[in-house]
Amino acid sequence: MNQSPTTYQKPEEIGRMQEMKLQELLQYLNKFSPWYKKMFTQNQIDLNRIKELKDLTLLPVTVKEDLQLHNDEFLCVPRNRVIEYTSTSGTLGAPVTIALTEKDLQRLAYNEFSSFSCADGRPDDIYQLMLTLDRQFMAGMAYYSGIRKLGAGIIRVGPGVPSLQWETIFRLKPTAIVAVPSFILKLMLYASEYRININSSSVKKAICIGENIRQNDFSLNVLGRKITENWNIKLYSTYASTEMQTAFTECAAGKGGHHQPELLIAELLNEKDRPVGDGEPGEVTISTLGVEGMPLLRYKTGDICVAHREPCVCGRHSLRLSPVIGRKKQMIKFKGTTLFAPALYELLNGMDDIADFVAEVYSNEIGTDEVLLHLLPVHLSEETDHRIRAYLQAKLRVTPHIRYVMAEEIQQLQFPVAGRKALKFIDKRI
Repeated sequence: MNQSPTTYQKPEEIGRMQEMKLQELLQYLNKFSPWYKKMFTQNQIDLNRIKELKDLTLLPVTVKEDLQLHNDEFLCVPRNRVIEYTSTSGTLGAPVTIALTEKDLQRLAYNEFSSFSCADGRPDDIYQLMLTLDRQFMAGMAYYSGIRKLGAGIIRVGPGVPSLQWETIFRLKPTAIVAVPSFILKLMLYASEYRININSSSVKKAICIGENIRQNDFSLNVLGRKITENWNIKLYSTYASTEMQTAFTECAAGKGGHHQPELLIAELLNEKDRPVGDGEPGEVTISTLGVEGMPLLRYKTGDICVAHREPCVCGRHSLRLSPVIGRKKQMIKFKGTTLFAPALYELLNGMDDIADFVAEVYSNEIGTDEVLLHLLPVHLSEETDHRIRAYLQAKLRVTPHIRYVMAEEIQQLQFPVAGRKALKFIDKRI
C-alpha cells in the first residue's frame, strides 16, 4: 500500500469508502465477535439499517470497562492465529490485552509508515527511538515496523539515560528522535550541564509522543516552546492508543493530527453519546477498519479533542484532531474549579522554579477531589516556595497541596515497577 492515499481524497469520497468498510466491519463482528454478536442481539440491532456513517448513532458505544471485564469476548480469531499480544498501559485502571494477527501487524506497520511519511519522514532518515520497546508496548513495536517499511534507519536505544542518548547521537548521527517531550527537555538540561552544543548535532526533527506540545489553537505550548527556543529542531505531534491501533500525526503545518480514514472511523461524542457540533470538544470514539484480531465498534477512548474538517494546507482533506484537551476520567473538580490534567501540566511546565513534577488526585473525607503536587524544585528555598504558591494561586484561584521531593523520588513516582511510560498523573480517587 502507498502512504495513506485516501487522506487526499474529497470528503464525500472518503465518506463513501468508510461506509463500505463499515458494512464489512459490521458483518465481520456479527460473525466472529462473541461480544458484539451478543450486543447486537440484546439491543435488537438490525444491521441492515446501518447504511451511512450517521447511522452509527443507532448502535451502543463500547467503553473501557467492557474491555477490562470481558477482554476475551472481543477476540475474533482462534488463539493459534494470534501472533502478538500487546496491552494498554493501565493508566486508567486494569490493563487490557489487545491480540494481533499477522494481518494486524502488517496493518500496524502501514499505519506508522503513513504516519512517519506524514511527518516528513524519508528513506534517508535515521530515527533514534527513546522509548520502551518491550513490556507488551504496542507503540514501540509499531514505530519500529513503520520506520522499517519507510526504509529509514533505526537506532533502538530505549528510554532514559541522557548520557547514552547523546553518545549515540554523536556516534551514529540520527536525523530524528522519537521521544516524550518532557524527556527531550531532560536531554537539553544534560547537554547544558555538560556543555554539549545541541544545535551542532545531526538531529533536526523530533516525533513527540505521549504529551501535548501545542495549545488548542495549534501554537506551541510551554513545553513545545522550551524545546524550540533553545534547540533548532522541528517538532511533530502524534496521538494514538493501543485500542485504536492507528495514529493521528501532524504534517509540517502543525495544525492537528491527520486522520487515516482507511484505518479508522472517528466520531466526537458528547455526554449523551451524540455527535458534537463543529468546533465543539467531544470524546474521541473510534471504530477500527481492517483489524482482524480484536476490532472495536464505537469505542470511547476517554480523550477529549476538537475535530477540524477544513482541508489542510498540505493538501490532505481528512479530518484533523486537536491536541488532547483532557481525559474524561482525569477531570478534576477542585474547590469549585474544573481542571483537566493537561492544563495543570501546562501551568507547571511554565514555571522555571520547577524541574519536574507528578500530580496526584485523591478523595477527601467528604468525597470531593484534592490535589497533591509532588514537585522537584530547581533550587528549594522559602523564596522559591512563595513564588510557586503565589503562581498557582494566581493561575488556579486555589492552591493545591504541595510536597517537595528529591530527584530519586520523582523517578520512582514516574516509573513504578513494571511501568513503561512516565506517569505525570496519579489518580487515587475512590
